[in-house]
Amino acid sequence: MKEKIQETLNVIRSQITIRPSTGVILGSGLGEFSSQLASLVSIDYKDIPYFLPVGVQGHHGKLEFGILDGVQVVVQNGRAHYYEGYTLQDITYPTRVMAALGVKNLIVTNAAGGVNKDFNPGDFMVIRDHINLMGDSPLRGPIPQDGTPRFVDLSQAYDSKYSELIISCGKELGLKMHQGVYVAVHGPNYETPAEIRMFKTLGGDAVGMSTVPEVIVANQLQLTVCGISCITNMASGILNKRLNHMEVIQTAARVKQNFIQLLKKLIPLLP
Repeated sequence: MKEKIQETLNVIRSQITIRPSTGVILGSGLGEFSSQLASLVSIDYKDIPYFLPVGVQGHHGKLEFGILDGVQVVVQNGRAHYYEGYTLQDITYPTRVMAALGVKNLIVTNAAGGVNKDFNPGDFMVIRDHINLMGDSPLRGPIPQDGTPRFVDLSQAYDSKYSELIISCGKELGLKMHQGVYVAVHGPNYETPAEIRMFKTLGGDAVGMSTVPEVIVANQLQLTVCGISCITNMASGILNKRLNHMEVIQTAARVKQNFIQLLKKLIPLLP
């Protein structure tokens, strides 16, 4: 792993002068945030060793570097997904690269289905905790040889102070902010109404097909993590309508300026 990461770093560092302290992972339809960065440098995943291509509409497939109000930032603009047939180890490789680049704070974002009936499409949910129903862990495999812990504490996977900061920023902007538990499933099929009722019984507030693997690895690497879900649709059975990915993209497009303003306000405030 060390050799792979070093090869990746050599390629990236040959193209940038930025030394990022904050990383952002952008979910479906949320990729326009990078346009807010000064001194923007964008590298296609296909030009970065061991980065996976993205095959889902709404994901750009670029690693982008820039400056936001004095903060040096790296943006993973789009992600690969477990349902595309990759391993969780491969999917979380960019998180390990971010940490190797010097990132200390990680903001994870996603488009999610609302399980909580108090939510509406276009609302934002600060992720307070998660339930991993993906059936796998990115830490599964041989004992780490790089000094990272084998058994990772997730009792504070999402930093509570950062979460409060997101809520405060959202309220100042007049945004509809919630907080709750994100349920991660592997997809790509949407859930049945019975499964959504189960998630609600388990304490879930939103459901999606990403994010949790990166959060697990980020905690292993001792990054400080916070998470934001954009509620792009209501989950199966909540409303009397069928689900489709286009609704996800359309809702994300409708609220993208709110999302951009939220990140612009948040990032300069992170320690």
